[in-house]
Amino acid sequence: MQGAYALTQPLRGLRRLKERYGDAFTVNVPIFGNAVVISGATEIKQLFTSGPELVDNLEVNLGRVLGPRSMFALSGEEHKRQRKLLIPPFHGRRLAAYEKIVEEETARELASWPEGKAFATLPSMMRITLNAILRAVFGAEGAEFAELRELLPPFVTLGSRLAVLPITKKGRYNPWRRFERMRREYDAIVDRLITKARPDGDDVLSMMLQTRYDDGTGLSREEIADQLLTLLTAGHETTATTLAWAVERLRRHSALLAELQAGDGKLLDATILEVQRTRPVIDLTARQVKQDGFRLGRWTLPKGYAVLVSIALIHDDDTVFPHAATFDPHRFAGARPDLYQWIPFGGGTRRCLGAAFATMEMTVVLRTLLRDFTLVPTEEPGERWHSRGVAYAPAKGGRAIVRRRSTGGDS
Repeated sequence: MQGAYALTQPLRGLRRLKERYGDAFTVNVPIFGNAVVISGATEIKQLFTSGPELVDNLEVNLGRVLGPRSMFALSGEEHKRQRKLLIPPFHGRRLAAYEKIVEEETARELASWPEGKAFATLPSMMRITLNAILRAVFGAEGAEFAELRELLPPFVTLGSRLAVLPITKKGRYNPWRRFERMRREYDAIVDRLITKARPDGDDVLSMMLQTRYDDGTGLSREEIADQLLTLLTAGHETTATTLAWAVERLRRHSALLAELQAGDGKLLDATILEVQRTRPVIDLTARQVKQDGFRLGRWTLPKGYAVLVSIALIHDDDTVFPHAATFDPHRFAGARPDLYQWIPFGGGTRRCLGAAFATMEMTVVLRTLLRDFTLVPTEEPGERWHSRGVAYAPAKGGRAIVRRRSTGGDS
């Protein structure tokens, strides 16, 4: 029964369990098995700051979809070593170089938007984020770029579903067979791109080829393929989905929308934080207990148990965020959120390494959208949550009605 609930009504189920049992409770569900769900700020901070000898990566993780050398699959020192290598391309001055790419892709996509007619923005956001990450990772466009643009959307959709469904890889007629065929196709494309890559290029692939471990060795082709797949998938769907939620939220808050249309950049930053708080597209981040008798706040946990941090439950907690049910970006005006309480990117040593890139991307897309279009407000009820597998999207795709803003002096 718990498994059926977890698969069909995960968000509602967690909220009901919290109402009944408090901010920590035990479940037994597919994939995770015996798991403790926590949503208290103190225990979440303790979990995120505990060393990998106490809690670390789940044995069953996204590595089965993204590959055994992806960041999601690695643990301990190996994870730390790879993370150190992959952080530089997504921080500091590199981000400024990617801003132009994101703005170009946004302007290209927005040019096709219809005026005065309702449409779902999620497909557009998917195209923007996919094209932007492809250009950031591989540089100039080409035949392989076009092949990946065609392959990745169905590949990501299928992988997202397989990641959360307790389906084994056995059997003749099995969705894993199709997924593995697509993975082979992806590997062949990336192999060609590695062969063509310029060693002095400034795209992510070139930087990965230049990267060296402390012993002087470089990343293997298998490591590069898995890490690139992680960047292309994790950095594509989740960002696009958050952007669709941003459109959905803004259309239902006309006063805020008017302030943003006036060009308030600081309020836009705060709005992105609040969208991620109220509509986190990933609900859980997880660890596994590696040492028997791990003490977590009030609880002592046995080795092998999963600890699931419910992002939605802590974000909905009135003791952490006063009037949490209210969408109010002003709560973040002039203040940065506590990264052990506001956790859409996870936390600790496994916090999403593309968080800065995703934030930059969302800022540029929304800034360009609000500069070029007026979003028409609506009194319709908020869109329901819809599970796409790993991520939660607005059920109607973040529907919008827009009007192009005048660039001249005429009104």
